[in-house]
Amino acid sequence: MSIKINKLEIENVKRVKAVKIEPTANGLTIVGGRNNQGKTSVLDAIAWALGGEKFRPSEAQREGSVIPPNLHIVMSNGLVVERKGKNSDLKVIDPNGKKGGQQLLNEFVEQLALDLPRFMASSSKEKAATVLQIIGVGPQLFELERQEQEIYSRRRAIGQIADQKSKFAKEQPYHPDAPKEPISASDLIKQQQEILAKNGENQRKRDKALQLHAERNRLAEKVNSLKEELEKYTKQLIQADLDMETAYKTSGQLQDESTAELEENINNIETINIKVRANLDKDKAEEDAQEYSRQYATLTTDLEAVRQKKVDLLQGADLPLPGLSVVDGELTYEGKKWDGMSGSDQLKVSVAIVRKLNPKCGFVLLDKLEQMDLTTLTEFGQWLEQEGLQAIATRVSTGDECSIIIEDGYVAGAEVPVQVEAPKFKVGEF
Repeated sequence: MSIKINKLEIENVKRVKAVKIEPTANGLTIVGGRNNQGKTSVLDAIAWALGGEKFRPSEAQREGSVIPPNLHIVMSNGLVVERKGKNSDLKVIDPNGKKGGQQLLNEFVEQLALDLPRFMASSSKEKAATVLQIIGVGPQLFELERQEQEIYSRRRAIGQIADQKSKFAKEQPYHPDAPKEPISASDLIKQQQEILAKNGENQRKRDKALQLHAERNRLAEKVNSLKEELEKYTKQLIQADLDMETAYKTSGQLQDESTAELEENINNIETINIKVRANLDKDKAEEDAQEYSRQYATLTTDLEAVRQKKVDLLQGADLPLPGLSVVDGELTYEGKKWDGMSGSDQLKVSVAIVRKLNPKCGFVLLDKLEQMDLTTLTEFGQWLEQEGLQAIATRVSTGDECSIIIEDGYVAGAEVPVQVEAPKFKVGEF
């Protein structure tokens, strides 16, 4: 069960002359008043009484008083905490009458509960580190964040390369009329020689046909002039006609091939190859861009998987407050970072963290709640009551929202005790 403050009495601490307060067990107890009346001194006195010497004000004793500070606090577990006398020595008495010391108080007094502004003023990463320490997932989250950063850096580098490759590919010229591979001059010359040889053979066949034609004519003339040899040469004529027809048929089927394209390619071989190499460079750049894009997509999947592990890790943790989380090493509440939270939410988060740090500590001290309007103040007080927490706070106000009003170091309306003031001396008088 958490321990709270049942009653406190403070005398001669900073601006406080004499104040008695019985805070409400759950919710807000607001110490109101104008500036410089002793409101903050009340909180400083409580912090000193319960937190030890490190919370002792540098000028603890009220100016002008010959009576040393006197602090008396009764806790909900029955412990009585006192600081009084010349040295303001600590005395802690438990319900059984046994004496104790600061060590006994440290069991249930959370240091941040006495100095909540210190936590609220810390960096976002320091707040996150506190939460991770509480829920015990700091090392696992650190490792996941390391993996996330490593994958993110790799993916970022891959993405930059992919963009460069894609941009390079787009800037490269492309020649659809060029062949897929660079051409060789020797290959073209060889092809040309083969065609010329083939064309030469065709020409020889044509010449042969012409020779046969001439031979036929000669034989025909011989038949006409030599009737006596008609029969002999007639046979030869018939045979010659047959040979001639065959030769012409073969010659008609022959098709000469042009070497003009090859000759042009030979003359323009370097121009063609420049186009081919440009096309190959563009194709390679596009392939590289696609490959790096695939790698980028894979790393994106890996990155999302690590981030999901972080989400799962925090969702499974026992966080101080629903909606509280740690994102990229910073504390968030309901999706908002610290500087995006309302003042009420900042206080709510801080108080919840204090409670989680030490569940035995059921109270916190809050200074300067004038930042809240009355509606927000009421909602914050209701949340404290719902959570079973006690908050003793100050507010520059004399309105009805204040539990007590401090005026000149006293509770307004309370009986003012007689104070012994320091004697006044004049120079030359004894």
